[in-house]
Amino acid sequence: MNPFKREVANLAKKTIIGSLALTLAAGSVIGPGSAAATAAPASTISPIAADMEAQAPIHYDIQARLNEKDMTMQGSSRITYTNTSQDTLSELAFHTYANANRSASTQTSMFKRSNEEIGKKHPDKKTEDFLGGIEIENVTSSGQALDFSDKEQALTVQLNQPLRPGGSVTVYMDFSLKIPYGSQRLSYYQDIVNGAHWFPVMSVYDEDKHQWNTTPYSSTFETDYYTSADYEVEFNVPDSYEVAMPGTITARNDVEPGRKIVSAVANNTREFVFFASPNFKVDRVTRDGLTIEYFYFDNEPGKKQIIDRYIDQAFKAIQFFGDKYGAYPYPDFRIVESYVEGVAIEYSRVIQMGQVKGQADPAQDTVFVHEIAHQWFHALIGNDSETESFLDEGFADFSKVYFAEKQGDKLNGFRSIQFDDSSLELAIASNNDEVGDMASPVYYDKGRQAIYQLYRTVGEEKFDRMMREYFKRYVYNNATIEGLLQTIDDVLGKEARNEMAAALYQPCFVLKPEYQLTEEEKTAYMHDQFQFLYQSAFTQNPGLPYETMSRIMDKALQGEPLSIVLSDQVSRRTRKQQEAMVNQLSMLLDISGVKYEVIRDRQVLKKKMKKELGTSNLIVIGNGKTNGVIQALKSGIIERANKMGFAWKDTMNQPSDSGAYVIKHPFNQNRLLLHYFWNGDQVEDEAMETYMAKMQESLGFTSAFYQYYVLDKTGKVLLDKQVENPLSKFFSTE
Repeated sequence: MNPFKREVANLAKKTIIGSLALTLAAGSVIGPGSAAATAAPASTISPIAADMEAQAPIHYDIQARLNEKDMTMQGSSRITYTNTSQDTLSELAFHTYANANRSASTQTSMFKRSNEEIGKKHPDKKTEDFLGGIEIENVTSSGQALDFSDKEQALTVQLNQPLRPGGSVTVYMDFSLKIPYGSQRLSYYQDIVNGAHWFPVMSVYDEDKHQWNTTPYSSTFETDYYTSADYEVEFNVPDSYEVAMPGTITARNDVEPGRKIVSAVANNTREFVFFASPNFKVDRVTRDGLTIEYFYFDNEPGKKQIIDRYIDQAFKAIQFFGDKYGAYPYPDFRIVESYVEGVAIEYSRVIQMGQVKGQADPAQDTVFVHEIAHQWFHALIGNDSETESFLDEGFADFSKVYFAEKQGDKLNGFRSIQFDDSSLELAIASNNDEVGDMASPVYYDKGRQAIYQLYRTVGEEKFDRMMREYFKRYVYNNATIEGLLQTIDDVLGKEARNEMAAALYQPCFVLKPEYQLTEEEKTAYMHDQFQFLYQSAFTQNPGLPYETMSRIMDKALQGEPLSIVLSDQVSRRTRKQQEAMVNQLSMLLDISGVKYEVIRDRQVLKKKMKKELGTSNLIVIGNGKTNGVIQALKSGIIERANKMGFAWKDTMNQPSDSGAYVIKHPFNQNRLLLHYFWNGDQVEDEAMETYMAKMQESLGFTSAFYQYYVLDKTGKVLLDKQVENPLSKFFSTE
């Protein structure tokens, strides 16, 4: 596959099959329009389910003080654990995931780029500022000190008395925490503290293996595997801070001057996180027993109105998933805005999102819905996300598509699953180590596709019935793939189970042909997707000049005519070079579903010049002296180029230079003329690779927006005029 074809294929995969490009364009980063929402009925949003009243096997009572001046915490916790296994236990185990921040090599790599950007902006920060960790100071039970060790993010506590099945033990521990600077699950940056993994949390006991799960946190993906527990937490924080966390929150100010205690009670909750900032605004809405709160920074005009629409969208999604899977049982759900970019994170009863921009459209924010779906597939139905990440990521991603489909969203609905006819050697049921950096295509894309195939095979009614049974069996518990398959077997039959097992465990899963899109449907879908992505990119950058190269793609995707005109009075070698350029353009245009014509003959050009080409956007290729369009419109081209700051005559008189510029069509103010030029007989061999790459880049929406650029004979950029694209960092492969 030649480099350009590979790049186009990669772009299509990122844009359509992969989640990154699409969610960036459709999510809170960019997106035009607004969303309507309806209140959720009481039948699907339950204040507190009956099961919530049952006591969880673990109870945490935690008091902590945030020292905002040096970003440390002091904490003490009382943990009561009931042994629900059939084994007699001599020790307890806790995760100390905060110690993943002891070294950059053990920190989660998904935040590496963010930390690098933060480091550039704040050169005064040292490497050690981006690190942190937790120290366990003592552990006691019944007034006696207990032996413990804390190694590789696992705290092991030796019990003085064996803990028999059904028995309970209460242990006390004091700890101190250093919060890293930058962007991690546990971190602080500017005016916000992100508080995940801030205290020792009990591991899951594996009764089959007769051991505690002590796996360190994944440096490549996620290792969130917990037992649902009851929490009573008290935070001592500065009086100005707003604190977001799960549960029923209260506050009192009678502790000491300038500080307050913020408390939360959260029963049957899988994990406990907090976010704190002195600059949080809180927007809250209560409907039918559920209160949704959005903690955000009031840093843009009209932001509250956008936040209101996000809350409406959250109610819609929670209602939908409640109908399909099982009622959301908690009385609260919270959304927190933070400075993370390109990453959103799910927690129990809380989700962390990036910055909401002024053009955000909640109705197109598929990431937002994905994170809400995690309340069912992570928070309520747990799983070991180190070994079976499909169970939360695959179902959350299918659920966001299911929701979009039922909202009538043809861009993000089932077509986004049906489009994918690729094959991966990795099995969907692979663990994190096996998947490596392929988590997105394996767990998300192929995972949701396997679920969709089951949905299509058995039909919506039976699928929903199976999902409600799956929820009933595993709510507040941890599911496994085998448990899912047994549920499918019990509700849908052995044939459905065997087919799903093959999809998950065998490599190279491909959606059944009858469920895939036809070639015509694929072309139409690609056109719709690229049309939306270009529109979104320009909406996000409303101040862009009209004369922008990639705008010609946007206009063609909107249905405006597009003509490509080649120079005809050229050598055989130049003609071959021009055809290579046309092939490159054609691949991009064809995969985007754009209609266009290519004109190679001077006589055809003359016939079309006044009528068709006068109303068409033009891409002109070749030396200005040998291209009929440039010769015919030369005076108008020079005038418009000079007004834009492009010295046309001077540039065209540089013998070995090449490049491109875009201007308004001399015949039509509403059309564009984009000229890819060279001043010799052809582009110099040394410059050809760069020339072709710049041609591709100039028409895209993932890099800078160009008005013109000039290359020397080696391909070095001599000068250019461009506008930075804030989205480009999300598409960088560096």
